[in-house]
Amino acid sequence: MKEDFNPKTPDREGVRYLSYGASVDPPIWSAFYQSHRIVDKEEGANDGLVSVESSKWGDYKGTLVNVSHLDLINWTNRLRWLVWEMTGNKRKQGHFRHAWLEYS
Repeated sequence: MKEDFNPKTPDREGVRYLSYGASVDPPIWSAFYQSHRIVDKEEGANDGLVSVESSKWGDYKGTLVNVSHLDLINWTNRLRWLVWEMTGNKRKQGHFRHAWLEYS
């Protein structure tokens, strides 16, 4: 990406670029288990699909920990949340959404 895409896609003057990264250590049954291992070997900490290093663009605001790519795009499996809550756990809802709202 840095050698191919980035040079061909310059920042636009007058646009403020902000970014966040995310990292997670998915369990073996996660859909992201294998992709996480591959990305981790090549680029380090990642959200299951995108490395923290790759996510840095413009003003990097920080890394969200224990957040997967699906969490970031709000597609987290609803059954997972149901089971999670039935076992007495609480959702991590909203702990990173406020970050985006700060810059809207």
